Amino acid sequence: MFFEIREADYLTDYRIKIKFEDGHSGIVDLSSFPDPGNVFRKFLDSSYFKNFKIEFGTLTWGNGELDIAPEHLYKLVTGISVFSVPEEKVG
Repeated sequence: MFFEIREADYLTDYRIKIKFEDGHSGIVDLSSFPDPGNVFRKFLDSSYFKNFKIEFGTLTWGNGELDIAPEHLYKLVTGISVFSVPEEKVG
């Protein structure tokens, strides 16, 4: 699908530059994600956060144990919800 991630580069703090399959790109700030009380608490360790990879079109951390849906990242980067795109544009 067009919102799959093709490239991602760590910038600073919790900011990652992302390029999607459809050519959209931008910077996502994930600083609101880490919290001691949620699943993203592992992001509090900056070395863990920086060590992401792209698997199956999304960002993953660890051995695939943690990821963020590419649809959500697409909306954060572009402001466009993939659920509001007309059907003929999807897949």
